[in-house]
Amino acid sequence: MIFNPVDRKKIERLAGEQVEHPWFAPGAPPVLVAVGRLSAEKDYTTLLRALAALRPRRPLRLMILGEGNELEALRALAKALDVADGVLFAGFVPNPFAYMRRAAAFVLSSRFEGMPNSLVQAVVLGCRVVATDCQSGPREIIGDPPYGKLVPVGDVRAMAVAIEEVLDAPHSLPPAAITDRFDLDAGLDRYCDLLAMLG
Repeated sequence: MIFNPVDRKKIERLAGEQVEHPWFAPGAPPVLVAVGRLSAEKDYTTLLRALAALRPRRPLRLMILGEGNELEALRALAKALDVADGVLFAGFVPNPFAYMRRAAAFVLSSRFEGMPNSLVQAVVLGCRVVATDCQSGPREIIGDPPYGKLVPVGDVRAMAVAIEEVLDAPHSLPPAAITDRFDLDAGLDRYCDLLAMLG
């Protein structure tokens, strides 16, 4: 298997850029960040319900970066769950890495994926991560033993518990054995080796 490589130097540089948003001001409540299309397969419904389960006992906010046809339905659900004041649908953001770097945790709530690049990027940036154990990608990305938490697809309670656990645990960076697999040069070397074998 050859993972989608990422330019780690580039995303680290972009992650260091300033974010001018009051939610990331010192002393503000923790912010969960999700990145992706506002569409059914991303299952932001489960994420919103997990946030609603957590908010009565701890101050949390959720920022979703992305556009899509589920925007109005998700806004309505956030209002119905009484969490609308703590949810921001930020739309398309040219540099999501700066937001990911400042997140209390990165959450992937998808029903299914191919190979979610946003999760790869979050791991490479050393974010705390919670992801659904969907087909396919997340389990391969976060390693075994996992860096972060995997939860069943569509399980609101498990997602809420996992978010709380990663927020309460001491933060440690992912081991090189996980992140090095996504290095751009390593990926190019593996493609060259594959082409040589086929050639």
